[in-house]
Order: sequence, then C-alpha cells, then structure tokens
Amino acid sequence: MSIPELSPEQARARVAHGAVLIDVRQAHERAGGMAEGARGVAKDDLLGDPAAHLPVQGREILLICQSGKRSADAAQALLAAGYSSVASVAGGTVAWREQGLPLVQPMLDAADRDFYDRYSRHLLLPQVGEDGQRRLQQSRVLVLGAGGLGAPAGFYLAAAGVGRLRFADHDRVERSNLHRQIVHTEASVGQLKVDSARERLLALNPSIEVEAVPERVTSENVDRLLDGVDVVLDGSDNFPLRYLLNDACIKHAKPMVYAAIERFDGQVSVFDAGRQRGVAPCYRCLFPEPPPPEFAPNCSEAGVLGVLPGLAGVLQATEVLKLLLGIGEPLVGRLLRFDALGMRFRETRIQPDPQCPVCAPGVPFPGYIDYAAFCRGG
Repeated sequence: MSIPELSPEQARARVAHGAVLIDVRQAHERAGGMAEGARGVAKDDLLGDPAAHLPVQGREILLICQSGKRSADAAQALLAAGYSSVASVAGGTVAWREQGLPLVQPMLDAADRDFYDRYSRHLLLPQVGEDGQRRLQQSRVLVLGAGGLGAPAGFYLAAAGVGRLRFADHDRVERSNLHRQIVHTEASVGQLKVDSARERLLALNPSIEVEAVPERVTSENVDRLLDGVDVVLDGSDNFPLRYLLNDACIKHAKPMVYAAIERFDGQVSVFDAGRQRGVAPCYRCLFPEPPPPEFAPNCSEAGVLGVLPGLAGVLQATEVLKLLLGIGEPLVGRLLRFDALGMRFRETRIQPDPQCPVCAPGVPFPGYIDYAAFCRGG
C-alpha cells in the first residue's frame, strides 16, 4: 500500500484539526529545529513500541523527518502494525523550513544544546552517533609531549570531544617551535608547553577537561601518568622515552599510538601488546634496541618540514578515535610510513616477537629500564 504524502502546508492544517505530528529524527537532528506542533520520537523508538507513543490506533498520524524518506518508511510500518490513518510529510523538515513555516527549538539544557550543536557532523555518522560521541566524552587520553606531534593531535582530539586530555611535558615554548607546534603562539614563548596547550584547547572546546602535567616523564612517574587513561598517544622525540612508554603501556594494558618524524619522512603505528599478548607486537618487537646516538638525530639536529608533524599527528588522532570508538581497523601490527616529498605511503607488517623480553606471553614484567638519553630537545 502506498503511503499518503502531504505537503508541509497541508500537514500544518491537519495538525490544527487534531492530527498528531511526530518528528522521527534523532534527538541531535531535532535540536536544530522542529516543525511547530511536532512531538519528537526517534524512528526506532517509535517502531519498537508504537502503542507507548500512539495508544489510539484510529487517530490521524502524520510523520516527518529530515527529507521524507524515514517518515515514509515509518508510516509504512505503522500501517502494517494496524494504524489506519498514517501519512508522511513530503520533503520533511527541509521543505517545512524552505516554505517559511514556523519551527520551534526543543527544550534542552545548555550542555545538551552545546553537545548537539558542536558534534552534529559526528552524530550523523552511523559509526559514531550519539552513543559513540558520549563514549568519547567519557574517555581519557594521555598525550605525552605538547610539541610537534602532540600539538595537532591534541587539537583534533579536543575538537572531537574527547572528555579528558592529560598532557605531560616539562619543556617551555621556544620561538623555533612555532613553525610546527601549532598549539602554541608567539605570546606563548617562554611559557610551559602544557599550560600553553591547555589554554588553546580549552579556548577551542571549553566542554572538555585538559590536565597539564609539567613534568619530565620518568620511571618514577609514568605509572601515575597512565592511571585511568584509555589510550596513550606517544608524542615523544627520543628513544629512551619511547621504550619507557612502551613498557608502561604493556604493564598497564593500554594501547599506545606511536609516531616518529624526521626531515620529510614519518611513520605511525599502534602498539597494543598489553591487551593482545602474542597477537599484537610492541615497540620493542619493531626496535629491540635503541640505535647509537649518531643514527638517531632529533628535529633540532636533522631539521623537519613544518607540516610533517601535523600530518603524523592527525594520523595519530585518527587512530586514537578509532580505538576509543571501537571502529575501523587500527594500525595494530602495521607500520605506516610516508614520504612527504614524494607523497607516497607504504605499509609494513610487524609480527610480535615470541622472545620479546617485555610482551611475550607468560613473561613477567621485568621492571623499567632507564636508558641513557640519546636525544634532547624537540
């Protein structure tokens, strides 16, 4: 049976004569405005228990959505469920708005209105939706380093609504940082990087929390820094710190999103051996031992194209969001390498080392090893 369709003007006239108008969009869609006289009930909720929302089957029922498709589908389902007078509003709320008919704002508190407005594009994604966005809101991420990698990654994690970001970095902003560490400004020079990052990220998204930890990360404080976090983002710039962070993530069963950059090249991966012993590799499986200092220059020695850490940091932020949402295929067991000059990407598989002294199945945690600091600065 075909579903009757009414124009917005016709629907408004029928509501004036007693018809029930139901907006079947999701709550975040309705937050932008609803047809005057409509009652909001999401399609799945309505069809899951029609009698709870529409106890009188013989009453005239009009359904409206964004453009008309969902309301027509819902109307068809209600007819099949025994409702005798059901119609859909052609063109939905889009047509209602275009014809200049009155819209009303649903009653929302300030926090919910901010949530629906700020994350509206996320909420439209089936892989995220409101449940996923609420999950991000409740998540905690440790960003180790508020420099080249932590700056762009932190911006996007804050914008995405990750509820709590913990930045750990003992350095202060220098003018030479500004060409790549975009979370800082000229006015930040001389300021602690974590404080500068906190100010900028809260200016971007005041609904999140940013914890600034102005400390050098060592074996003495790494356990405290990992306490309560869901994912660790490695924005470090030296091998000793990467090994320490890797070992701590294995000890506490936290996934670590890794990146490294030099000149025009970068690499990104996800190490999750702490939760997937014998299945996922750790950083030590890729690099069992640090290279000699002369083969491990940092940015202050080798130089770096300013946009390169932005590219790597955004890839890291993407992996963090995927891990928090449980979607897609994280870079576990894969090393993504890119050459910015040639704009080429290639992927290398990484296998877990069955003899790894830290992540091999059944191996007790050996304790932290403090390597000599091979690189300083950033």
